[in-house]
This record gives sequence, C-alpha cells and structure tokens, in this order.
Amino acid sequence: MSLSRLLSFAMLQLKYLQAYSPALQDRVRALIAQDQLGIHLAQRYPARHAVQTDKALYLYANEIKQMFLRNAPAVDKVVYDSKLDLIHQALGLNTAISRVQGGKLKAKKEVRIASLFKEGPPEFLRMIVVHELAHLKEREHSKAFYQLCEYMQPGYAQLEFDLRLYLTQRDLLKQVQVLVS
Repeated sequence: MSLSRLLSFAMLQLKYLQAYSPALQDRVRALIAQDQLGIHLAQRYPARHAVQTDKALYLYANEIKQMFLRNAPAVDKVVYDSKLDLIHQALGLNTAISRVQGGKLKAKKEVRIASLFKEGPPEFLRMIVVHELAHLKEREHSKAFYQLCEYMQPGYAQLEFDLRLYLTQRDLLKQVQVLVS
C-alpha cells in the first residue's frame, strides 16, 4: 500500500472539509489515494505572488479596499502574522483596537494574514484579504457577508474550497515528512 493510501485511510476526517457533503469528501479522498491532489492544485494554481513584505501587503489590501469598500472604515495596519496558525482556525484576523488618547477614544483597524500565505498562489492571498476586508462592513459570516465576498472576488466560494484543498495537501505533506523522518 502506498504512503498516500495509508494517509488517506488514516485521515478519515478531512478537517478542512467537514462542512462539505460526504460525496465531495469521498472525491477528495480518491484524489489523495491516487496521489493526484497536489498535482491538481499545482495545475490549477501554478503561480506564486510577489506580495512578500508587510508594506506590500498593506498597499495590496488598500488597493482592494479602495475598489470595493470606499465608505468602510480605514485600515490602519495590514501585516503577515507568523503567530496566526491553523490551530486557532484563523487564516486571517480583523481586529479593532481602541485606546483612550486625551479625552478621545481612538479605534484602529488591523488586518493580520497568516504568514503561510507569503508562499501561496495569488488567488488564495486575494481570497483571504477579501474575506478580512469584508468584515469591515459585515462582522458576521452571514449570507450578506458571503455575497460581499463574491462581489469583491468572483468565484469566492470555489477559491475557499480550493484553499481548503490546499491546506489539506499541506497537512498531508507534513504527515509524510513525519513518517519519513
């Protein structure tokens, strides 16, 4: 039995795909068993983006914000965050930090993107940035929130699914490295 088949059987639960139908999960398991998931993703998303610094990420996010969310609150900071990880189930984070300065209450909006997206396809980075920017207008993951995401990034739902496949493949590669070591 191949290593990928062992992993597919060991990974009965696809943690990033639990909300999807059992039939769809079985199709993903079949791709894994046939060693095709990584190939599928590499063919679909062959490029890597050039947004490597926090400054470039800030400019990138603000450009998207200006196109779609001109009336939303300004974003004061957009950074890659190596502390954000999948354990906290956060690929990005949108926060408002309030401070009292003198007699006034000042609020600053921050967006943090998990550092793992420095190396990913540009489509995934854009999807995560769009997701976090959409929270400026819609705080909850509601129907209106996902409609806004789809407006800002056509094909958003497919990109979110493919990102979940990417994270699954990433976990598989980590498991392989552990088994080989």
